[in-house]
Amino acid sequence: MTEDAEGGWLGGIAHDTGGGFSPGRVAAMLLRYLYLLRSSWPRVLELIYWPTIQMILWGFMSQFLRTNSSWVASAFGVLLAAVLLWDVMFRGQLGVSMSFLEEMWARNLGHLFVSPLRPYEWVLSLLAMSLIRVIIGVVPAMLLAIPLYHYSIFGLGLPLIAFFVNLLVMGWALGLIITALILRHGMGAETIAWLAIFILAPVSAVYYPVAILPGWLQYVSAALPSAHVFEGMRALMFAHVFRLDHFAAAVALNLLYIALGAVAFLWSFRSARRRGALLHVGE
Repeated sequence: MTEDAEGGWLGGIAHDTGGGFSPGRVAAMLLRYLYLLRSSWPRVLELIYWPTIQMILWGFMSQFLRTNSSWVASAFGVLLAAVLLWDVMFRGQLGVSMSFLEEMWARNLGHLFVSPLRPYEWVLSLLAMSLIRVIIGVVPAMLLAIPLYHYSIFGLGLPLIAFFVNLLVMGWALGLIITALILRHGMGAETIAWLAIFILAPVSAVYYPVAILPGWLQYVSAALPSAHVFEGMRALMFAHVFRLDHFAAAVALNLLYIALGAVAFLWSFRSARRRGALLHVGE
């Protein structure tokens, strides 16, 4: 607490050093946490995020099921496949973000970059580690679904590789953008690593078709590789057709987003290095 602050109201209510219970000390700490909350938009966002996202996601799901009751009976494996594929994107994004955050928590960025390591080499290592995390996390779940539910996602055949790669690359792009935000705004933006992926779930049409969304949200959905992947997955499972249009759209959008993610990361990294923030990050 600064000298000026100690002379103010906050310092006054915190100055009570009596041995008993002090409402002033409680009020001082409460005020401190309110100031922290007010000064960090990611913390405020986190408070309203989960209830809102759950309401939107399951609201659309309930609306779809209410108007398409026959879909449930004929959709064996579709929801399970959607869950498994969605986890590819989630863990792809988290794999990049977590490897980055582990360096920040260890306050190791300054040590890394007194070595000859180049930023783009670090990016490549983050992406490679993300792939390893995805394989370790998702493949056992895919295999476990076979004895538990008598369902094998590997029955999708070669299109499964297309779905897997597109969702993984989208996760990478999101991970790079999130790490760029953390480099720019500091550890106050750390919660974005956990929240960002789920804000895309309603418009990614993971569990229901894009057509169930309001018209204006369908345009947002069309700009996401994930929506094209899940639309393509349902077309393959219901109509036994591999939709080349959805595949091409997902690939084109992923190329755009991974390029934007790399540019954002490298720009934020260079900006942080110029400001000397790499030596203080995590403190």
